Amino acid sequence: MPLVAGVWAIFGHGNVAGVGEALAAAPEQLPTWRAHNEQAMAHAAIAYAKALNRQRLMACTTSIGPGATNLVTAAALAHVNRLPLLLLPGDTFVSRAPDPVLQQLENTADPGLSVNESLRCVSRYWDRINRPEQLLSSLPRALQVLTDPAECGPVTLALPQDVQTEAWDFPLSFFEPRQHWRRRPGADNRELTLALALLRNARRPLIIAGGGVLYAQATGVLAQFAERHGVPVAETQAGKGALPWDHRCQVGAIGVTGSSAANALAAQADLVLCVGTRLQDFTTASRTLFEDPGCQFIGLNIVASDAAKHGAQPLVGDAAVTLAALSDALAGWSAAPDWLTRAQQEMRDWNTVVDRVTADSGAALPSDAQVLGAVNRTAGADAVVVCAAGGLPGELHKLWRCERPNGYHVEYGYSCMGYEIAGGLGVRMALPSRDVYVLVGDGSYLMLNSELATSVMLGQKLVLVLLDNRGFGCINRLQQQCGGAPFNNLLADSGPGPEIDFAAHARALGAEAEQVAGIAELERALERARAAQRSYVIVIRTDPAVSTAEGGAWWEVAVAQHSESESVRQARADYEQNKTRQRKG
Repeated sequence: MPLVAGVWAIFGHGNVAGVGEALAAAPEQLPTWRAHNEQAMAHAAIAYAKALNRQRLMACTTSIGPGATNLVTAAALAHVNRLPLLLLPGDTFVSRAPDPVLQQLENTADPGLSVNESLRCVSRYWDRINRPEQLLSSLPRALQVLTDPAECGPVTLALPQDVQTEAWDFPLSFFEPRQHWRRRPGADNRELTLALALLRNARRPLIIAGGGVLYAQATGVLAQFAERHGVPVAETQAGKGALPWDHRCQVGAIGVTGSSAANALAAQADLVLCVGTRLQDFTTASRTLFEDPGCQFIGLNIVASDAAKHGAQPLVGDAAVTLAALSDALAGWSAAPDWLTRAQQEMRDWNTVVDRVTADSGAALPSDAQVLGAVNRTAGADAVVVCAAGGLPGELHKLWRCERPNGYHVEYGYSCMGYEIAGGLGVRMALPSRDVYVLVGDGSYLMLNSELATSVMLGQKLVLVLLDNRGFGCINRLQQQCGGAPFNNLLADSGPGPEIDFAAHARALGAEAEQVAGIAELERALERARAAQRSYVIVIRTDPAVSTAEGGAWWEVAVAQHSESESVRQARADYEQNKTRQRKG
């Protein structure tokens, strides 16, 4: 299939007469979709690539000025999450004849500067095409970055308005089809030998499965390794779904938003095999999770810098190839027999917790956990849940039961509010045979809801469950955990807030919508939503004060060193005590 599935475009004077004219002439070869917000259309493109394990991607073109700068947040999200995204923003005139042009950032000390410089630090590859023939070298390099498993990330090719419209005699060979294969390098023999020695000496090993397991399509190899050698598997946000939730080696989410099972095992592990994870602070509980002072790490990763984190023995290579090589070389070795037995008991205990906290308690204002439990029970095994930022990702990471790879799509690398609806649209375009459920809070919905209208326009159905807790409930809870009083987060604490009719708003954007009260009504509405022919929004009021107490681990959020508040001073003392538990290096 074509590597680039199509182009998201919002046209302005900086791209309509150049790129826009070209796209209009080739709708069959390269589809063009109209969006409502540049950041959102880039989110949709990112989600599309993530849902397809980085095997295909989309491009985005914008005008100069605000159209281009609206891409910065999405580009940062793609960079953090190592996802391919091709950005084609317009730029000012190379000739400078009409300078300063509309929307030009006029810098008197550097006349060549434009707002597209803001995309440099969030791009894996950046170039400004000042002459058409520069594409002969720049475009192949851009495609190499977009398809390389280690370098993968956003690419920006800034296109000045006058250069966009110029003709040039490209060699026909430049347009010959080129095949892209997934590069699957095996590990260096010396690194493999050192890793094997560590594994053979381990009695209580734990695997952390990150997003790289899914991108390498290594879920089957991971399952075989875990089963053959009796090693429990914990999952990061990006790696959730690497194993089915009820697999005998599965111990659930790990870290700050982790299960009690995974975190208990992490505390006792003598070796951690980190597969395809960049070990961010939520995964490691800000480096406090692994309590055994002798615990050692192996970093199996396609990216060398990730493989060496936390003083790990690096094992640079493709996850599927390298796990298979490790397993073959470890024939006859397994973890201590009682280690997996303990893991399975811990997981049974955790599943009891999940059943309890996700059940309908009959509360007038249900918890996030109860809402996601209703969606999980109703959605079916093939469904995909989409979310980002706030309290919902933490509850989903702990509690969502994922049965298939790519059934869990939560953006928590950049934790970007506003990703949810646009991301759901991208997932639906990537996986048209699977139902897509977007869980979004009222705060994120108000930030970026425009692509709900795009989903209706394109016939890409989403089921949207909007949890209205009247503000930023997650940060309100964090504020109080840090000793602060409620301030500027919930609408009630921020001045007289409006009574927003979210269902009416969604209907105005073309979706079907209704508001429900309680979990029983929600479950009936979810059945109606499944039968609907277009995007369907269900609004439910939830309790902003409640989150799942079970599971989880410490997260380093610095607390004010001096305060007149006794509660802040106590929170600071707790913070300093937790700091003493952090591993060094």
